Amino acid sequence: MNTSVPLSDGHIPFTYQGETFQTYCKVFGHLQGRSSNPLVVLHGGPGLTHDYLLSLSDLATSSVPVILYDQLGNGKSTHLTNKPEGFWTIDLFIDELVNLLRHFGIEDSFDILGHSWGGILGLEFEVRRQPVGLKHLVLTNALASVALYREAQSRLLATFPEWVREGMAAGINDPRKYPALKEFYAKHVCNVSPWPEEVTDSFDRVFTEEGDATVMSAPVVRGWSIIDRLHLVRVPSLVINGPDDVSQDSTVAPLFWGINRAKWVRQEGTSHMPFWEKREDYMDAVRGFLSL
Repeated sequence: MNTSVPLSDGHIPFTYQGETFQTYCKVFGHLQGRSSNPLVVLHGGPGLTHDYLLSLSDLATSSVPVILYDQLGNGKSTHLTNKPEGFWTIDLFIDELVNLLRHFGIEDSFDILGHSWGGILGLEFEVRRQPVGLKHLVLTNALASVALYREAQSRLLATFPEWVREGMAAGINDPRKYPALKEFYAKHVCNVSPWPEEVTDSFDRVFTEEGDATVMSAPVVRGWSIIDRLHLVRVPSLVINGPDDVSQDSTVAPLFWGINRAKWVRQEGTSHMPFWEKREDYMDAVRGFLSL
């Protein structure tokens, strides 16, 4: 975590369908008097937390603030274990993002970095709402469709022992799930050994007995695809993945070909978390893109 810039954190009220919830966020740097766009970071899952993305605070400077937050239902934001599956929608999370932008008064000029599911959220925000203030979109280890993602994961899983394949196919609360997931993820999600504490914290918040898998269990992205809507993305977009990434080339290629102004960076030696695996190279690539 970047200790060279000031850190503030707290909760933002978020009213949705007549109820008010709390969104937890961290801000690295100063939002007042900035000379560059704030970078808003969208975590993956859906159902993880901001913790595993804390290395992205490296991008914060005296002039570029970075905002991380826990999406509703996760981490230190309001948990809603009794909500029906239909409550958890892409529009819910877009509305929460809009609320955050308005709270900080940055909706007129900002950048977005979305990781994995966060890339889906960033894309849908751009395509559905056409936000006037969005200047750059970083789609890191994201996907163009769930079908392509599942196909790639199946190919990768075929090389693993049967117990891993069975555990990965088990339900979210099945005790076989987490050991199998960690075995698969050690190669295709985060190849740093041991995992950074921040990464372990995020997964523990979902997959352990004390965790909350409500959002991850909901069908938020079931059948999702944006391939036929990519022409609606107006802003310069950076696509990042790696050779061992669960978001294989076949999963991200449509993003590069479908977005009018897209750049594709394939980082050697990385899987799904290049911001830990090749941290300095990753930050350089993102900084260079956001400065354009």
